[in-house]
Parts: sequence; C-alpha cells; structure tokens
Amino acid sequence: MRRSLAAVLTSTTLLLGLAACGGSSSDAAGADDTLKVGVSPVPHGEILKYVADNLASAEGLKLEIVEFNDYIQPNVALQEKQLDANYFQHIPYLDEEVASKGYKFTALKPVHIEPLGVYSKTVKSLNDVPAGGVVGIPNDPSNSGRALNLLAANGLLTLKDGVGVKATEKDITANPKNLTFKALEAAQLPRSLEDTAVSVINGNYAIETGLKPATDSLALEKGEGNPYANLVVVRTGDEGDERVVKLEKLLHSAEVKKFIEDKYQGSVLAAF
Repeated sequence: MRRSLAAVLTSTTLLLGLAACGGSSSDAAGADDTLKVGVSPVPHGEILKYVADNLASAEGLKLEIVEFNDYIQPNVALQEKQLDANYFQHIPYLDEEVASKGYKFTALKPVHIEPLGVYSKTVKSLNDVPAGGVVGIPNDPSNSGRALNLLAANGLLTLKDGVGVKATEKDITANPKNLTFKALEAAQLPRSLEDTAVSVINGNYAIETGLKPATDSLALEKGEGNPYANLVVVRTGDEGDERVVKLEKLLHSAEVKKFIEDKYQGSVLAAF
C-alpha cells in the first residue's frame, strides 16, 4: 500500500557546520546551504549518515537526511523540489520512472549494489521448490525483470534470448516446475515469505527485516557487471551544484568503501 508523503518520511537534520567565517556564495545570498537528500533507510540512509557523521564537516557540507519507506515518493518529492537529491534507486528503475512520468532527472556515479536474493521459509534449496509453487517477485517492471533473470540464472525458468532487464512473464519460454508468480510491492516481499515457496527480495528490504543476503539467500546476484548499482539522482541542471559535487566526492571515497565492506559483509557491495 502506498502511503502519503507525510506518513512515509522521517526527517533527520544533520547540521555539520561550515566555518563561522567565510561560507559559501549561497550563504551570502541568504539561501539555505543544507543539501536535503531523500533515502531508503537501509543501506542508503546508513551510508549517508556515516558520511554526515564522519566526513561532511571537513568538506563544509551540511546534510539533511529524509527517509522514505517506498520507491514512489522519493522521485515525487525531488520533482516537487521538496528534496535537492535522492539516493535510493538504480538506472533501470530511474529510466522506467522518467519514461512514465516525464521527470527531468540526472543520475550521478554508481555508489553501491544491493544484490537481489531469493529467500524462503519453507525450502532449504532451490532444488526443493515444489511443483506449482508460488514465487513472490517485485511488481515494478525493472525489478520484476531483474527477479526473472535471477530465477533463470539459477535454473528455475528459461527466458527468451536477449530479453535482458526488460523481461516479463510473457518472455518465459520454459517453466518446468509450473511456478506461479505473485507480483507485490517490493517492500511487502519479506512479509510474503509466509505465503510463498520462495520470494525474490531487494537487498535493502531484506536487510531491514533482519535477513542477511550473503548467508540467508538461496541465490544472490553477482556484483561484477551488475547494472543495478544504486546512485544519487538530482534534477537535471543541479549536478554541478557545489553541495552535490561535495557529496559525490565523499560517497566515492575510500572511507565509504571501507564502511560498506565492514558493515555489510558482502550483503551490500561498493560499486566503485
């Protein structure tokens, strides 16, 4: 279920100050120099909070982190200028949003990958998935195609040659176990495990609900060459904003890479 913007976001302002003297040109103009970034709580919010707590002050950057619990509202809020940037999505999802809603957004450099995984509460191996079993997959086109590709890579189905990330159920050419696919909003998939043989769950929602992708999944995407790296997105024209440039520098630092490696132990992978 989609929630209203007021219901789904919690704002945490992290004021990491500019020096009392000097300041930016936006200070001189009387503008607010805080960069307001919308995120999914995990891992995006955790990564950004690490930047805010440990790195931003040295760059003279102020961050306000706004958390969202769905994949719809962060782009709506960016379009409506309630945010300066968001950090929650990958390029295939952004392309889908731009095509359907006409957003004028620009994606910046990849930061991390949350490997999509297959999980179950009823079977211990994909070989044990029963005939006629129900498989939960995300209902947004980019992630549903991604889920079908992961299932195909692990032998549960076969897709048309060359269909790639745009795969749909119509592109399935073989389904030897006669599986039934249940498309749900991505955030609901961890709860679907009570009602499915297996579910394909986005990494951030898996982590939020206590699953450990690196150890709990029955199958997990590879990081190498993965087109689903998550990144910062801004309104087109804002990519040169000094605050955005500073954030990009920090998000692609050695410190952030080490933080991702140490904290997530393979459940989230640095993409730089």
